[in-house]
Amino acid sequence: MNFEKLAQQYTVASLSGRYITLDHIEPLLQEPHRKPHVKIIGHSVLEKPIYEYRIGTGKTKILMWSQMHGNEATTTKAVFDLMLFLESDEAKPILDAVTVLIIPMLNPDGASLYTRANANAVDLNRDSQDLTQPESRVLRAVFEGFMPDYCFNLHDQRTIFGVDTTGKPATVSFLAPSYNDAREINPTREAAIQLIVAMNEVLQHFIPGQIGRFDDSFNINCIGDTFQHLNVPTVLFEAGHFQEDYQRDVTRKFILISLLAGIECIYENVLVAKNLHDYFLIPQNNCVFFDMMYKNIKIKYDNKEIITNFAIQYTEKLIENNIIFEAHIKEIGNLEGFYGHFEFDAKEAIYADNSHPIPEIGQKADFYLGNKVKIVNGMPNI
Repeated sequence: MNFEKLAQQYTVASLSGRYITLDHIEPLLQEPHRKPHVKIIGHSVLEKPIYEYRIGTGKTKILMWSQMHGNEATTTKAVFDLMLFLESDEAKPILDAVTVLIIPMLNPDGASLYTRANANAVDLNRDSQDLTQPESRVLRAVFEGFMPDYCFNLHDQRTIFGVDTTGKPATVSFLAPSYNDAREINPTREAAIQLIVAMNEVLQHFIPGQIGRFDDSFNINCIGDTFQHLNVPTVLFEAGHFQEDYQRDVTRKFILISLLAGIECIYENVLVAKNLHDYFLIPQNNCVFFDMMYKNIKIKYDNKEIITNFAIQYTEKLIENNIIFEAHIKEIGNLEGFYGHFEFDAKEAIYADNSHPIPEIGQKADFYLGNKVKIVNGMPNI
């Protein structure tokens, strides 16, 4: 596949930004040419429909679901991009061998509220055993009825994650979940690992050094661990931060490329050629990033002048159907070993703001550096 060309060609322009709800995707699912592929498979706590999209006649079956967490919409954009490809003539040979079932929005209530949890404040990714929520039961019923050969569990991750200590953001991360406490590798987990190795090889051409690996501690309450435990190779996808891409409209491209590479690998049945050792060479995710970092700031404290550093983090808020990023001071101090997606050297300019004699953790990031630099919502307005 020409992944770059496909990613440019198959993009749903009407889906963009961080706030993707049922109102955004329903018109796309109800387009006339999609009617044979789409049906309602259940309802959320607030009785919103949960849809599936199914395409292909092949023996090998792939199940994927997005927005299990309502505020994680990057992969939802990517699966609609994927649908465009799957409906093209280019995909016909693949769909003779593969059947794909997509649940594009498992948690429509959380999507509308822009919350991780559902309308009952339950994290669906911790409900895979008790199945207390209607959305969890819908996914489990689809899993049992479809009997997939592979599962793709699609999520977003926060901007705090970097690739080990390299100073690069974890733009895409993967995990082949454990199936037991010992984190052993059986044939099921091995198949998931091999698939990740194949996708990583492709992504390294586009975002070298920006692919991470999640910790594989076992938690049977998580859906990926459960499905792996039930002997279906399952891959966790995490859409992360790409430089200056807070709307995640660039990252969606790399998720689409990952999905295409994974499907191609399954279609061509080349998993046996992949080296398991290569999976563990993918660096682990590490919480080493802040959104902004200001270095070498002079503050007056207790009649002394101190040179210090600030770390600033965004808080995401839903206001009038828009996601607003509010910057707050998160940490003050040495901050060695941490990075900022934006970094600014204050060169010992003195700190001042309109209400605090010294900066305080938690306050809004509006302040001055000397006489020339004004910081508004965390960013300099020079």
